[in-house]
Amino acid sequence: MAPTHVLRCCQRGLAWIPVIFIALVVCWSYYAYVVELCIFVYLIFFHLFFIMFVWSYWKTIFSQPANPSKEFCLPKAEKERYEKEERPESQQEILWRAATSLPLYTRTGAGAIRYCDRCQVIKPDRCHHCSACDMCVLKMDHHCPWVNNCVGFSNYKFFILFLAYSLVYCLFIAATVLQYFIKFWTNELPDTHAKFHVLFLFFVAAMFCISILSLFSYHLWLVGKNRSTIEAFRAPVFRTGSDKNGFSLGFRKNIAQVFGDQKKYWLLPVFTSQGDGLTFPTRLVNADVEQAAVTLQPEPNER
Repeated sequence: MAPTHVLRCCQRGLAWIPVIFIALVVCWSYYAYVVELCIFVYLIFFHLFFIMFVWSYWKTIFSQPANPSKEFCLPKAEKERYEKEERPESQQEILWRAATSLPLYTRTGAGAIRYCDRCQVIKPDRCHHCSACDMCVLKMDHHCPWVNNCVGFSNYKFFILFLAYSLVYCLFIAATVLQYFIKFWTNELPDTHAKFHVLFLFFVAAMFCISILSLFSYHLWLVGKNRSTIEAFRAPVFRTGSDKNGFSLGFRKNIAQVFGDQKKYWLLPVFTSQGDGLTFPTRLVNADVEQAAVTLQPEPNER
């Protein structure tokens, strides 16, 4: 059997296939629209949407996922005690003592401290372990194979803009190529190799429009509710119990959490999200960190 690190390298290489596929489709669409069709009157708008799409896509791919800071790691002595301890109850006592000075509001479903055995850190609120990236990611939303990256606190705004500009890009192509697509079916289009590009430009743009529109609409709804995809399927648990709206601060403040306070930067793929990814304001009045130690089963690692 091949060494583990060789298999890991192969997996990382294969993970770039969806990104390469998207890049090839985008490059072909640029060639087909600019070189083959060369609809001059539309080229200014086309290049504007193209640049914003590529910029936001690049930022989504290459923004390093944010990880928990060192303060969420167990001290060396406590870590050794935790690893030697066999009883879950005693392990939780160690975690509770270490968590007393940390800004934590969420718990496991059983009410215990959220701890990642893989990364060996106490998980900040909204932080989850991604098995694909093999790390804990702050405010993790999901791992996206189309960007070969984990979407979380560091690049969630870029991901939303990537969806928005890819949708606008596809809509623009579909709308401007439609007239030539109609001429193709009515045999009014000159018989050149550009006919192939007209046919597939419209079909590809329309197909991506439908798929991106549903995903973009869903994430806009999540932003308005101040939820991640994980929290939409599994409500976060606070000391008072699970609450799917626990992080919701109202529509305007929820939008500002992701896009920031200055609206002039909202449409630009530059980081303007509020906070540090470690702590988040909640709507709960009495959501103070619980101090007393409990004897509860620790949670398993989350993806």
